[in-house]
Amino acid sequence: MKENSIIVGLDIGTTKITTVIGEIAPGGTLDIIGQGSVPSEGMKRGSVVNLERATHAIRQSVAAAERVSGVKVGSVFVSVAGNHAKAITSHGLAAIRRNQEIAQPDVDRAIENARAVPLDPNLEIIHTLPQEYVVDGQEGIKSPVGMHGVRLEVDVHIVAGTAGPLLNLRRCVQEAGLKVDGFVLHALASGLATLEALEQTQTVIVIDMGGGTTDVGVFKRGNLAHSASIPIGGEHVTADLAQILKIPIEEAENVKRKYGAALPELADQDLTLEITTASGSTHAISAFELSRIIKPRIAEIYGMIRDEIDQALGPVELVAQTVVITGGASQLRGTAELARDRFRLPVRVGRPRGIGGLSDIVSSPAHAASVGLVLYGIGQDGKVPDMIFESMETVQTAPPTPVIAGNGLGNGPVPLPSVLPVQPTEIVPAKPEPSPAAKKDGPSFGERVKNIFKDWF
Repeated sequence: MKENSIIVGLDIGTTKITTVIGEIAPGGTLDIIGQGSVPSEGMKRGSVVNLERATHAIRQSVAAAERVSGVKVGSVFVSVAGNHAKAITSHGLAAIRRNQEIAQPDVDRAIENARAVPLDPNLEIIHTLPQEYVVDGQEGIKSPVGMHGVRLEVDVHIVAGTAGPLLNLRRCVQEAGLKVDGFVLHALASGLATLEALEQTQTVIVIDMGGGTTDVGVFKRGNLAHSASIPIGGEHVTADLAQILKIPIEEAENVKRKYGAALPELADQDLTLEITTASGSTHAISAFELSRIIKPRIAEIYGMIRDEIDQALGPVELVAQTVVITGGASQLRGTAELARDRFRLPVRVGRPRGIGGLSDIVSSPAHAASVGLVLYGIGQDGKVPDMIFESMETVQTAPPTPVIAGNGLGNGPVPLPSVLPVQPTEIVPAKPEPSPAAKKDGPSFGERVKNIFKDWF
C-alpha cells in the first residue's frame, strides 16, 4: 500500500494526455479530487516522437488537474502502451525445508527464480505479476504463506519494455518537473479500473481502444495472464473517413463522433449528410453508408485481437467468458455489438467503478486507464484493491453515455461548419470501397469448434 494518501495517474496517449489525482479517504475508499485532459502532442502509437511537445502537453495536463484539486503534484504513475512492450510467462520454483511453513521470503525466492530468464539486454522489466501458486502439486493457490509443503511453484507474467522508448517517456515526465513512481502497462491499468467482482473469478478479455493503439489484456481470476498491443485505433477510422470523403481530419473526427456507427444497421436510417470536400464540391452520403466505411476498420481490429489470442492461448470462445471493451474509441455506437458478433461472447462497455469524489467526470470509458493508474498506485501488486469492491455498493457513478456528443475535453458539441444533416433524399451514393487492410470474416463459431474437435480426436 502506498503510504502517501495522494496518488496520481498520468495516461500519455496518442490523442490525449490525462492526469487523474486520487486520494485515499479515511474510510478506505478512493476519491478522485482532480482531473485534467489536453490534446496529446509529440506522441505516436505509445512512443515519444517529439520530446519538447510531449513535455509541454504533460505540463498542461498536470496543471489542469492541480487547479481542480488544489494539490501540487510531485510524482506520478505513468501508462505504457504500444508494441514496444513485450510480455512472457515464466515458471519459478523454490524448495521448502521439511516441516516448515512457507514464508514470504520463500515466495519471493520462487518469483525471483521466475524472473531469472534470458531477456534481450535492450528490455527493461516493468511488471512481475505472479499468477496462481502450486504447493506440492496442489494448484489454484492464491497465497501460499503459512501453508506446509516442500515444493513451491509459481507462474509469473513478466512485462518488459524497450529501454529507448521508456527512457524517452521518463525524460518527458522529468522535464515536466515530476518524478516517475512507476510505469504501468496500459491494459493492466484499464483492467484494474473496469473489472467487476464476478469477473475477478473468470477469464476476461479487456480491450482498451485508444487513438493510436488498441491494448489487450487477458485476466484470469483477476490476474493479468496475457497482454498485447494492436497498432490500430480510433485515429485510423478517422483517417479512413477523411480519405474516402475527401475532408480534413478534424471534420472527419467530428462526423465519426456525431453520426458514425460501427454497425450500419445501428445508424440513423433517415439521416443524409451533405459533405463539402476540401476542393469545395459537395455531395450527399447517408449515415448508413458512412457506417459502412467505419465497420471494416473496427472489424479489422477485432480480427487482429482474435488472431493474437487464438495463437497465444487458444480459441477465444473456449478461453474467456466475457469481453470488456473500454477506451475512448469504444464509445463509438455499435462497437460492443460488433465485438459480440466477432468474439461470440458476452460483451460490455467498461467504465471506472468503485470511486468517489469527481466520479461523474471520470466515469467514461476514456478515463479507464488513468483511473486504473491510481488504483495500481494503491497496492502496486497488479490486483484490484479489495476496498474498491467494498465501496461499489455505496458509491454511485454517473449513468453511461451511449454516444460521444462533445470533443472529449468537456467543451460540449463541436460545430460542423461544412458537414450538415439535410432532409432524406432518394440519392444513393456510390458504395465506398472498404479499407484495404480490412480482413475477411473468419470461419463461423460452429466451424471453429468442429476444427478443434477434429484436432483433438
